[in-house]
Amino acid sequence: MSDRVILAYSGGLDTSVAIPYLAERTGAEVIAVAVDVGQGGEDMDAIRQRALDCGAVEAELVDARDEFAEEFCIPALRANALYQDRYPLVSALSRPLIARHLVRAARLHGGTIVSHGCTGKGNDQVRFEVGIASLAPDLKVIAPARDYAWTRDRAIAYAESKNLPIDVTRTSPYSVDQNLWGRAVETGFLEDIWNAPVEDIYAYTADPAAERDADELVITFDAGVPVAIDGETVTPYQAIRELNRRAGAQGVGRIDMVEDRLVGIKSREVYEAPGAIALITAHQELENVTVERDLARFKRSVDQRWGELVYDGLWFSPLKKALDAFIADAQHHVSGEIRLSLHGGRATVTGRRSEASLYDFGLATYDEGDLFDQSLAQGFVELWGLPSKLAAARDTRLK
Repeated sequence: MSDRVILAYSGGLDTSVAIPYLAERTGAEVIAVAVDVGQGGEDMDAIRQRALDCGAVEAELVDARDEFAEEFCIPALRANALYQDRYPLVSALSRPLIARHLVRAARLHGGTIVSHGCTGKGNDQVRFEVGIASLAPDLKVIAPARDYAWTRDRAIAYAESKNLPIDVTRTSPYSVDQNLWGRAVETGFLEDIWNAPVEDIYAYTADPAAERDADELVITFDAGVPVAIDGETVTPYQAIRELNRRAGAQGVGRIDMVEDRLVGIKSREVYEAPGAIALITAHQELENVTVERDLARFKRSVDQRWGELVYDGLWFSPLKKALDAFIADAQHHVSGEIRLSLHGGRATVTGRRSEASLYDFGLATYDEGDLFDQSLAQGFVELWGLPSKLAAARDTRLK
């Protein structure tokens, strides 16, 4: 049997052209693997047939929507993962899952080479290849767009010369990547960072400035995982999908930012992540109610590092694994209900309740029933400030 290339297949121009091109270049058979991570759009069966029509010897469809929600989105939610405090890791979360399925397909079909459609300028090449190397260091990786300087014009000309069954005339001024957790839009006129986004780039969110009534809902969490919305039991996939629908209808989750790419350049990105932003907002507030102060302070630094590791393609790294264990332990008491108001592009917490709450009304109130012994405060303040007081006296003495 000849060598086999396992291709991460999206159904678009670049990966469709890659099928015959890789076969010619390597002499290997190409197996296309299309992974459904909730991106919507074109029918997956049509994508599979296109791969076969373009010359793949086999084309595999993977319905990974629940897997993506449970094993990738939920860990990101429990980590409140926001790269540079804003980006909820939309594309970064899907890449290690796809890498895992590429490796699985390589083992199943006897593949020796894995291929993807990333360029040498982006983050995804790192995420795919470091993930693959972590899971199967024996596999070789080829990236035609990067390794063979494959441009869009060359891809179109090649598709026409091979009469490939793809629409090479359909062009978009933007590069779009989307999945269940959100949607990323870049390039085109957005590369001028003075240009404001226009409304037609958005697909997951309605105009937040449009007049409409607010939408109020209650999310129930169990150990940091959303398990019900308005009292109706949901799976992680259902929770994210429903929040995408309801928060998206209110324009929640639009992000326009210049971010620091792993490859060293700054890049302007526009994101839509209505479900992710609404859920992270609710989860953070439930942590505020249920997680002890010092643990919460330390977890914020862990959350930031966790997000950086995932953004940088280190999902399978030892540090990421260790941080996962810490975060899982910290979620033990993060159970309860959060009431959210969705309106005008914002998700606002309006209520919290939990059997594991550390909020004590008797200690917090300034009215009748106050149980806080204020007579203890004077000695506490004196002892707390004693190191600073002694240091200040020392500095004065030695001037």
